[in-house]
Amino acid sequence: MKRVAVQAGDFDVATELAALEALGGGGVASFTGVVRGGGGLVALELEHYPAMTQAQVDRICDEAMARWPLLGLSVIHRFGRLEPGARIVFVGTASCHRAAALESCAFLIDWLKSQAPFWKKEHFADGAAGWVEARAEDEARAKRWIG
Repeated sequence: MKRVAVQAGDFDVATELAALEALGGGGVASFTGVVRGGGGLVALELEHYPAMTQAQVDRICDEAMARWPLLGLSVIHRFGRLEPGARIVFVGTASCHRAAALESCAFLIDWLKSQAPFWKKEHFADGAAGWVEARAEDEARAKRWIG
C-alpha cells in the first residue's frame, strides 16, 4: 500500500494510522508536522508545481519502499495558505519491525523538509512577508541517508 497526496485540504491522522495498522505489521511510525506560530506569524503559504511535486514525492516514496521492508506508507503534504496550528504534513510507515518503520519515516520527513519542491512564504501580523530559506540543519539531516 502506498498513499501519496499533495492537497490543499486537511487530513485525518487517525484515519491514516488506522489504514497503516490494518496492514498487520509489528510497527507503525508516523510524523505530523504543524505550522509553528510565534513571532507574529499569521500564515504560511506553500506554493508548488503540481505535476513536478507529485512525481518527486512519488519517486522518494518508491525509494523508501525499495530500501526498507515496508508493508505500506502514507505521505500527505498540504499546500496553500495555512495558519499556525494547521497540519501541514503527515508521514506514516508500516513494517513488520519497528526499525524499518522508524528509519523510513525519518528518511521521508527529512527528504520532504529539505528536498521537496515546495516554496514557503511567511506572512506576519505587521504586513511583512518573506520566503523561507533552506536551513543548514535540515540539509545535514537529509545527507545522512545518502550512500
